[in-house]
Amino acid sequence: MSRYSTAPMQIGMVTLNVLQLDRVADYYRHLLGLADLGRDGNTQRLGVGDKPLLELRGNEDFAQRDPRSAGLFHTAFLMPDRESLAAWLRHVATERIAIDGASDHLVSEALYLHDPEGNGIEVYRDRPRSEWEVNGKGISMSTEQLDIPDLLDLAPENSWNGAPSGLFVGHMHLQVGDNAQAEPFYSGILGTDITAHYPGASFYGAGGYHHQLATNTWSSRGAGPIPSGQTGLVGFELIVDSEEQRRAILDRAQAGSTTIADPWGLALSLNVEGEA
Repeated sequence: MSRYSTAPMQIGMVTLNVLQLDRVADYYRHLLGLADLGRDGNTQRLGVGDKPLLELRGNEDFAQRDPRSAGLFHTAFLMPDRESLAAWLRHVATERIAIDGASDHLVSEALYLHDPEGNGIEVYRDRPRSEWEVNGKGISMSTEQLDIPDLLDLAPENSWNGAPSGLFVGHMHLQVGDNAQAEPFYSGILGTDITAHYPGASFYGAGGYHHQLATNTWSSRGAGPIPSGQTGLVGFELIVDSEEQRRAILDRAQAGSTTIADPWGLALSLNVEGEA
């Protein structure tokens, strides 16, 4: 697959329930330079080029999500290169957009934020795979201090021109009630490798990527199914590279449709690369 080079799985469009549709959509436009790709009533799609990355479903009657519940930890937007991440960081600094944190994860450099309704966001760039420390199916990751001045030195003023064409959702990090329940689904049924463990967290990669998916219990241990009619993550597309791969996942899930649910009710829509 072109976006991961060799990975047979990637994240497609992410769907969020929101209370204030216009406010949240404006935030993602301003933060990332996402373009409007169409609105149908209270549903707004945003993306890059003709590729939708976010679908926002607005309803003022949604219940506010409990931050300790299962669901979204963050949606991670992957920049195509370090220069693009630096230009974006210069834009964030110039616009005085609040950042929650920043880390060097050895395989990547990442910054963390949240949208106006508390949905977590990561914006990152990958280091070349030749620089990753790989041990079998495991990939070394850590949380070190990010060299922000070095990044900013790459980007002069006014270097941000909106979302670069290569921007996409690199991974989804989820809150779950129990990793012992999450791993049989996110690794076993989806067919990924467990590439790393942190205390309370598991990371799942396909095709040698450090992770397209992650789960943690840092604030959600023991959480039950996600209630309907609340804000936050509804589900996301998981794009695979062949019909055979999709069929194998659906067979393992014993599913009757191409949308399957994780143990907490998140909807994963399985689509094949290039499928309309």
